[in-house]
Parts: sequence; C-alpha cells; structure tokens
Amino acid sequence: MIDKNIVWHEHKLTTKERAFVKNQKPLLLWFTGLSASGKSTIANALELELYNLKKHTYLLDGDNIRLGLNKELTFSDEDRVENIRRIGEVGKLFVDAGLIVLSAFISPFRSDREIVSNLFEKDTFIEIFVDTPLALCEKRDPKGLYEKARKGEIANFTGIDSPYESPLSPSIHLKTDGESIEDNVRKVISYLEEKGYLSD
Repeated sequence: MIDKNIVWHEHKLTTKERAFVKNQKPLLLWFTGLSASGKSTIANALELELYNLKKHTYLLDGDNIRLGLNKELTFSDEDRVENIRRIGEVGKLFVDAGLIVLSAFISPFRSDREIVSNLFEKDTFIEIFVDTPLALCEKRDPKGLYEKARKGEIANFTGIDSPYESPLSPSIHLKTDGESIEDNVRKVISYLEEKGYLSD
C-alpha cells in the first residue's frame, strides 16, 4: 500500500526530450523464455548491434538483478512475482530516461508479463518470446541447473516442477532451434526498423 503522503515528483524534462538528444525512441524489449533458451545471449548480441547503430541502451539480466537489487528474493511463486514487478518498475524508469532497455528474464507467468506491459505506454513494451524446446534447454544447461533440478537439488525450477506459460501473441517470436543468434538479432532489428523505432 502506497503512503498517501508520497506523491510523484514531476521532472522538468520529459521522456520525449530525453530521447530526442539520443536520436531514438525509448522502449522496453522484454525477452522471455525458459532457462538456457538463449534470452541473454540474443539480448547481448542485439545490444551490441544497437550500439553499432549509435543507440543508447541498457541490458537488465536476470542473474545480475538477483545478485543485487533482488538478492533477498527466492524462487517461490510469490517472490518470482515480486522479482518481475521490480524489474518492470526499473525498466519503466530507464525508458523514462530515454533508453532502449533490453530485459532477459524467464518471467514464467503471463499475468506478471501483462502487469509489466501495463506499466508502459502503447508501443513502448515489446514482448519477445525466445521459443526453445525444453529438451534443447536441458541439453545446453550451461549452469547445470536442469541437472540439479532433476535431482531435486533445486525446487520450483521453471520447466521441471514449476510451469512456464508461453506468450499467446508475442510481438516477436524467436526460435533458437535451427536459427542462429545472428538470424534472431536480424529478426528483431528488422521488426524495430519496420515499426519505426530506429528512425532518427
């Protein structure tokens, strides 16, 4: 519950003015998918491509956030909801600063992703579904998390004993099974160009 004595402080600069000096349209690119689906890998490659296009960006990554801002949160359903809520609020601030924000989080529940999308004005939240079969994610398993989850050493692991709710109509649908990182980056860039996000 918000204290009634707390009021939003209006800035003299607007989001539009902050974005104007950066020659870009601020937005949030929300990557969602299973662990080891390729979210962070694609987001990192995309951020580099946007940098080469002289765009001002920041990448919010799940592990990095949990090492700092959300370090006290567990992987229970309740804490997952809070984790995503906080990320949505941080992303909103970064977009207000005029940045193109990339966020890579499992964010397994549709309701949570919808709550985040509702924080943003129309066309400034882009949901990107990194669609990778569970079997391939387990095969990759770069951190050994699936193996631990299968052994019962990690509880509430998405895809094993906690559900993942795929987006019903994502803005961008990426597949890493048979498509390269470069292919997926080009797909996102093409979408952003087509929609006018990257025009000066």
